[in-house]
Order: sequence, then structure tokens, then C-alpha cells
Amino acid sequence: MDKGIFMDEEILRKAIMEEAAQDRVECIFKTDGIHFNEILKLRLEYRNILMISHLWEFTSLSRLDLNSNLIEKIEGLDRLVNLTRLNLSFNKIEKIEGLRYLQKLELLNLSNNRISVIENMDTLEKLTHVFIANNLLGQLENVVYLRRFKNLFTVNLYGNPVSKKDDYKYYIAAHLPDLTCLDYRLLDEKTVKASKKYCHVLEEIKRAELQMQQADEVEQSRAAEAKLHSEAFVEFLNGSSLFDSMLKDDPEAETLHRRPEVALLLQTYPLFETGLTEHKRRQTEVDSFFGGQREAVAHYQQRASEILAGFEQKAELQQLSDPDLLKVKINQCKEENKQLRTSLMTLEFQLVRQQEDIINKLDSNIADMIGNFSETAHGIYPFSLCIIYRDNYHENLQVIVETLENVDKDHRHGGVHDHDQTLFGDKHAVMDALATSHENRLLKVNERETQLITRADAWRASLAKGVEEKELWRSRMRISDIHRYADRLWKQLEDLQ
Repeated sequence: MDKGIFMDEEILRKAIMEEAAQDRVECIFKTDGIHFNEILKLRLEYRNILMISHLWEFTSLSRLDLNSNLIEKIEGLDRLVNLTRLNLSFNKIEKIEGLRYLQKLELLNLSNNRISVIENMDTLEKLTHVFIANNLLGQLENVVYLRRFKNLFTVNLYGNPVSKKDDYKYYIAAHLPDLTCLDYRLLDEKTVKASKKYCHVLEEIKRAELQMQQADEVEQSRAAEAKLHSEAFVEFLNGSSLFDSMLKDDPEAETLHRRPEVALLLQTYPLFETGLTEHKRRQTEVDSFFGGQREAVAHYQQRASEILAGFEQKAELQQLSDPDLLKVKINQCKEENKQLRTSLMTLEFQLVRQQEDIINKLDSNIADMIGNFSETAHGIYPFSLCIIYRDNYHENLQVIVETLENVDKDHRHGGVHDHDQTLFGDKHAVMDALATSHENRLLKVNERETQLITRADAWRASLAKGVEEKELWRSRMRISDIHRYADRLWKQLEDLQ
């Protein structure tokens, strides 16, 4: 038995060379070696591969053949977001997993493995062909999982225990009504008609699916709304949510809330709509920044391409038989190479300076927006309640005192109902309830204000740091590419001498 091997760059390069046509090979090696991110098809079958790895650069790959190997786990495919065909047949895979990011996948071949459950494929909405023949699938009900793939028209389950069950073909045809081919055979009209006996079961499934879909839509809408509110820093500020949180742990406030004299204190001054408007303004600013950044980088990349094209045209070495002429030409190319390096580095430094300017402008604009939003939160909505409570506290306290005195007078003259007499019987208790409620509300409002302003400032700092780090990484990679390209050309010229 052949010994298993692990995937590495050498194996990948060899596979690419075997697959590529001659003109493609020349294109690949025209500059600085094979560009993995340009490869569209990769065949790695019959190589005794033990584990999927080293594929993170193949972001343009549309077809991957890993059949007839020794693979036990589906992994290492997260970066292959453009993959449309994946063949993992004839391996040792026991579980369907690791396919979450392959959302463009149309054909999936998992035949001749050790899979017992169809699962973990929810994101593969574009699937049209699914092959899981000769595995260990044993439950017909599990095949219903494939109903979620609305474009699916070919399925192969041949050789599984489930395919030997009574009415297997009719069951599949009923539950996958858009299927045209099962186990490499067209579903004839007779089979489709015979599957009608499952129609009542199918209707129940449809109802359950509809209910689940509606529930998912409600949950997605709720989650999207909650995400928006969180990003705007105004979650739980719509309606009376803030006051509800105050009253939750304040039984005295609940008692006072029932009295008309105190109810006026519970009016809501929402920051909610202002927060959403400010969030939209910030998002517009950020989107505008990234759009301008992409345009600037694209512009400089175009200029760099023009410089490279001019250099390659000048530095083209024709077949020169005269050694002296060849030497002169090589020296000229070396000078051109030096100039090329200088030109590309100058261009990159210009781009870096431009990026610094627009990043500083973004940070300044966002800082102004966050500052204005914080001032609004502190001075107008709903945290201005702190000022209202503070300014009106003694006035309302005086109202309560006068009310108690009037109750006391009425009581002496017999003009107070029993329930009012009970409420105002203890003057000090009512006064303490008012004071405690007042302090509790101030504390809750102050805590929410601090949380909002702190989170807004933290978001701004995180945004600026992320943008700067991303630009630094881009610049470093670009400078590294320039030096690597120029060094490789220099070495080629040295080898010719």
C-alpha cells in the first residue's frame, strides 16, 4: 500500500504544471512565478493525500478534484469562495463539514466515502448536482434535507442502505419534486405519478417549512434591527425601554408612578431617532472613504502597470549572437531595472501620502460626528432628564409636602377616603419613596449615558486603527513585491552574462 503524503506548495506546483497548457505556463512564469490566485482548475486525484491544506491562495479556483486520496476530513476550503465544482469521492470522509463558505458550489461529489448523515450544507444554495453514492446513509427522512436546494435536479444515492428500502424511488421523487435524475436515471412519468401517495405527507412538510421560513424571516428582521440599533449605540432607547429598566428594580417608583402628580416625571425624551440619523451619516462617511480609497489604489495600480509595460518593451532581449552587443544590452537593461525600481517606489510613496491624507480626513470627520452625537446625548435627549429631575426635584417635593398637608387637614375634617388615607398616612415613608426613586432614576440614566459615549469613542478608535493597519499591510506587501520583482529580473540578467 502506498504511503500517504501531505499537501504542500511543491505538490500544488507540480499539479498545476501537469494541467496547464504551454501558453498558460508561459503566462504564469512571465513575471514572478506561479500566481496561485489566478488558477481556475486544480486536479489532485490519485496522490495519496492525507489532509487538505495550503489552498488559501487559490481564491479564484472554480474546480477542485481531490478524489481517490486518503482524506478523512473536509477542511481547509474556507478561502475557495469561487468554487463551483468539488470532487471528494473515493476518500475516507465520515462527516459532511467545512463547506460553509463555498456558497457558489453547484456540483458536490462525495461518493464512495463513509458518510452516514446529510448535514452542514445549509449555505450551498446554488447546488444542482449532489452525488453521495456508496456511503452509509440509512434514513429516508434524512434525504428530505436536500429539499432546501431549490436548483437541485440531479442526485445520486445509489449503494447506500437507504436506496434498498421499499418505495425509495417514489419517496425521493415525492419529497424532491423538481428532481429530474436519480441515481443516474431519469425519473419517468410513472415514478412521478406513483409518488403522489406521499402528497399528504408532503403538504405537512410544506406547511412546516413555511412556518419555519416565516419564523426565520421574523428572527432575521429582529436580528438586523438589533444590529442596527447596536451600531447606532441606541439599543433599548426606543419607546419607554429606558424607563422600563428604571422601574424594574424600583418598587417605590412603581408606587409613585400610579399617582398623577408623579406621572409627569416619567415622560420619555428619546435619543433613538437622532442616534439612527447620526449612524446613517457616519456610515455614509465611511462608505465614501472606502470608495475613494479603492479608486486611488486602482489609479496608482494602472500607472504602475503602464510603467511595467514600458519597461518590458525596452528590456526585451532579442537573440544576439555578438557577445559585445549582448553585454551592452544587458548593461542597459540593468540601468532600466534600477530606474524601474525607483519609479515604482516613488509611485508607492505618493500613494502612501495620499492615503495618509484621506485617512486623517476620515478620522477628523468621524471625530466631529462622534463629538456632536455625544454632546447631543449629554445635553438634549433623554439624558437631559437628569437636569429635569435635578431642577424639578425640590418643586415636586414641595407638591408632595403640600398634598400631604392638605390630606392631613381633610383627615381632621373627615374629607378623605380610606384608600387615600392609607397611602398618605405615613408622611415620611412617602417622602423617602420619592427621594429613593429620584436617585435610582438618575443613576440609571447616568449609567446609560456613560455607556453610549464610551462605546461611540471606542468604535471611532477601532475604525481608525483598523484602517491604518490595513493600509500599512498593503503598502508593505506592495514594496515587498516591487523589490522581489526587480531582484528576480536582476538575477536573470546576471545569469545571462
